[in-house]
Amino acid sequence: MYFPPHVLAYTLPVMDELQETGSLPLSGLRVVEFCHMVMGPTCGMILGDLGAEVIKVEPLKGDTTRRLKRQGAGFFATYNRNKKSISLDLASDEGKELARRLIATADVLVENLRPGGMAAMGFAYEDLKTAHSQLIYCSLKGFLPGPYEHRKALDEVVQMMGGLAYMTGPSGRPLRAGASVIDIMGGMYGVIGIQAALSEREKTGLGQEVSAALFETTVHAVGQHMAQYAVTGEPPLPMPDGFRAWAVYDIFVTADAQQLFIGVVSDSQWTIFCDAFEMPHLAKNPDFQTNADRYQRRAAFMPELVALFGGYTKSDLMAKCETIGLPFAPITKPHELYDDPHLKASGALLNLNLPGGGTVGIPGLPLRMDGRRSAVRLDLPKAGEHGPELARQLGLSEAEIERLIDDGILRVDGADGGDGAGDD
Repeated sequence: MYFPPHVLAYTLPVMDELQETGSLPLSGLRVVEFCHMVMGPTCGMILGDLGAEVIKVEPLKGDTTRRLKRQGAGFFATYNRNKKSISLDLASDEGKELARRLIATADVLVENLRPGGMAAMGFAYEDLKTAHSQLIYCSLKGFLPGPYEHRKALDEVVQMMGGLAYMTGPSGRPLRAGASVIDIMGGMYGVIGIQAALSEREKTGLGQEVSAALFETTVHAVGQHMAQYAVTGEPPLPMPDGFRAWAVYDIFVTADAQQLFIGVVSDSQWTIFCDAFEMPHLAKNPDFQTNADRYQRRAAFMPELVALFGGYTKSDLMAKCETIGLPFAPITKPHELYDDPHLKASGALLNLNLPGGGTVGIPGLPLRMDGRRSAVRLDLPKAGEHGPELARQLGLSEAEIERLIDDGILRVDGADGGDGAGDD
């Protein structure tokens, strides 16, 4: 994956150059992650960025997302920094025993395998809680307990059934959002639950099971539209077709055939806009004095605004809007964000080395704590890279480790093989 050289100068260096690991909020916390794809790895990545030691337990052929192509090609790089990796044959008794010993050292376990996947290996919460009463066990699934709980789910599935796709596309054309927003939000809710459980453990000394799910996350996201129906008695229309809250909230075409979103979202902004663009007749018109008035009479002034903005180049119109404080936004493609001056100046992009070679720039957490941004403590791990190190911590001798490697129980070569078929 290509990361433009001119961007490298703006990425954050490795964490050791910025701050001591022990100063991070979750330093000293050990997390064992049985996760793949996006939802679970997002949860582990956030915990790792905040200082936890996150150990990713992978199958022998490595996480499925190491081998995804096209729109899944960025999954592994985006959600697996600041983690260690151990690759085990979890179909074998010895592999399961090594995983069980690793879990016994953990404060938190995070899993997002298929329903029943952890139980099939003997790692369900009910299997572990007696011997490990302080363990916080976070299950990230498609659905919370109920009639759907045994279904498999994907981001697109729950966006369709949870109302988000309906609200995103125009009428008759449901459309999933253009990023894995529900997977990512579901992982975030997992972190929130884990943090709350850690706080409760401080009081009780006991761990607990925490669950978050994609479907319920989607429903939570569209709650505003559900409430809109409850308040108004009218079913909400899809966003492209729906009634907008503001009279000017549109994408305009500029003189150089570029697009720019501009919003005028208050009566004071309308006055500022009219003054700055020398439109006194609009400011004085009694039909346009309030947002509600303007909304009802959009057809009377929008052609004039289209012509007005169409007389500016994109750069000149952006400069004008910024000067007077109007909300505006260029229509940006994801790859163009590598050149965004704000992201470059603020150190928002993290420089990571891909296990297969090459370098990639990944957005860090959108957080700032005590003046610090998230950074890289551990680069993207090779599959099984930290297996021997972790096995030694668990008390295995070098001879035992070598035997497990020779028997195909523990993988350490770090190569990504297989096509991912059958991975949970």
